[in-house]
Amino acid sequence: MSTDPTHLLRRHGVQVTAQRLAILRAVARRAHCTADDVAEDVRAEIGTISRQAVYDALGLLVEKGLIRSIQPARSPTRYEDRVGDNHHHLICRTCGKTVDVDCAVGEKPCLEPAARAGYEVDEAEVIYWGTCPACLTARSGPPKRVSPKSK
Repeated sequence: MSTDPTHLLRRHGVQVTAQRLAILRAVARRAHCTADDVAEDVRAEIGTISRQAVYDALGLLVEKGLIRSIQPARSPTRYEDRVGDNHHHLICRTCGKTVDVDCAVGEKPCLEPAARAGYEVDEAEVIYWGTCPACLTARSGPPKRVSPKSK
């Protein structure tokens, strides 16, 4: 996060609470975290917080543009503090690791739909799916040795 969380909340008209501050810090520490990740971090930092309080605060912070949510298919919603640009995401199908990738090409919204159906397009959300380097390595495993008996 590029600025003080207290100042950030106030600047966006959000009441400053210990829970919201802890949630902002948790999202800043763990890019692409789930609500469960946030709850775990917040509980470690300030103690008790209900699951509903985490969801409510995350929803408010997304609504105010302080954090961004992404909703990959068949995956829990993830949160990040990289806002204000139109970057995309690359997700490993095996382990779920998610990384940021800059816009595909051109200026925002990066992609132009073939037909707009009368819409004014201002954002494109793209998720690339694949296999991360660690999972590729694990999949291929260590080099296989030929045993002398198999010759």
